[in-house]
Amino acid sequence: MDTGKILLGILAGVAAGAVLGILFAPEKGSVTRKKIATKTGDIKDGLKDKFSEFLDDISEKYDNVKEGVSDFTDHMKHKIADAEKEVKTAKE
Repeated sequence: MDTGKILLGILAGVAAGAVLGILFAPEKGSVTRKKIATKTGDIKDGLKDKFSEFLDDISEKYDNVKEGVSDFTDHMKHKIADAEKEVKTAKE
């Protein structure tokens, strides 16, 4: 599943939960607001953690691709150098 869709689903769930919590709250408004603030903070922290994990994963994948390209480039340089040597040897 796409990470963007997951984040959008989480945000939609948070918004729906907040609205329903306010509409059907059996407690005073101040108590309800404190609960919403606490849960919102928890969700915010969870989203930050998930986003951080996502960035770490992307960074790791980028580094792996970069290393692979570098290895491939080095390999091709050696092949070209070997081919040039063979051509020089053949000309002599």
